[in-house]
Amino acid sequence: MRLWLPESERRPDPAPARADARKAVLAGTALWLVGLVVCLVVRDALASTGLAWLIWACATGVLLGVAALVFVQVSRRRRGRQSAGASS
Repeated sequence: MRLWLPESERRPDPAPARADARKAVLAGTALWLVGLVVCLVVRDALASTGLAWLIWACATGVLLGVAALVFVQVSRRRRGRQSAGASS
């Protein structure tokens, strides 16, 4: 195995993989929401052990996930308008 190849020996870069960012953001947000529900159910135990901050961490994760979902949706619509404008 060689760590460096001259430009003449390199193969072309592969095409980027297509992925739906909405699914990834939704999955992460759903996991934060599950964590928030669990933390709210056991909040007395968390408070007695000094881990009540986990509730706020999960709530922050949910809020950031919702913000990311809005961002992904807006950028997806903009990209759709740009490609529609370019093709007409």
